[in-house]
Amino acid sequence: MSVSIVEVSPRDGLQNEAVPVATDDKLALIETLVAGGLRRIEATSFVNPKRVPQLADAEAVAARLPRGQVSWIGLVLNERGLDRAIAAGLDEVNVVVVATDTFSRRNQGVGTFEGIAAWQRIAGRAQAAGLRTTVTVAAAFGCPFSGEVPAARVRDVVAGCLQAQPDELALADTIGVGVPAQVRALAGVAAAEAPGVPLRWHFHNTRNTGYANAITAAELAGDAPVALDSSVGGIGGCPFAPDATGNIATEDLVYLLARSGFDTGVDVAPLLPLAARLGALLGHEVPGQLARAGWFPAARPLSA
Repeated sequence: MSVSIVEVSPRDGLQNEAVPVATDDKLALIETLVAGGLRRIEATSFVNPKRVPQLADAEAVAARLPRGQVSWIGLVLNERGLDRAIAAGLDEVNVVVVATDTFSRRNQGVGTFEGIAAWQRIAGRAQAAGLRTTVTVAAAFGCPFSGEVPAARVRDVVAGCLQAQPDELALADTIGVGVPAQVRALAGVAAAEAPGVPLRWHFHNTRNTGYANAITAAELAGDAPVALDSSVGGIGGCPFAPDATGNIATEDLVYLLARSGFDTGVDVAPLLPLAARLGALLGHEVPGQLARAGWFPAARPLSA
């Protein structure tokens, strides 16, 4: 069994940090991720630099990405962002549609169904330009402003998004409130509304449920393709959602999956030193645990 890991630390990992990271340091991080075998990497976000100043160097990062081995992903929220992603030569775009109106207005300035319409326009143009497209339904597990998000609401949003025929559907626990029962429920929604569309999951570990959710999603996939987002060191969060901290850590996720019989193609050995490097760059300890504890058994090669 195999699981694809989408590395999001250069984008989601850094966007919520108080300390801006220099472009050279971002590219050094990216170089190490590539050395670890990660082959889909969300490199940056083409959003308003005034709202997310940590990613104001999107074009500078994109211009220096090593090409050939990796499919490089850029997050976009509108057509201006898409224009920038196309000009920067990205391979994929990830477009966010927020499942609740309140959060959508705070995050993107429009309601959910206006967001779906924007996604449909972006998807058509991106596909015409030859870019792979992912639509991420954010706050699918819960909203910091509206509370619980019923599965029926997610179903309606997914149905609207699927009209634009994305290459991949992602369901995101943006604030880290989800539990495995919700993963099972939303996997059922995806199977009913988007049969045959590859599924991707984005979990945060804010309440220590992210890894349980990730292994549930992997097991539910069976032989179908499935991707899991993660961020080396467990860094990251959403700057527009209160207390939305902590992605699941890539190295911890690889350990969990490998010990559970899944192949990821990722070698954690180059990734483990990143915990200390990121801690020094960001001015705080990172949440990931494997760099502290090490692989088990210790004699086993650090790969999956």
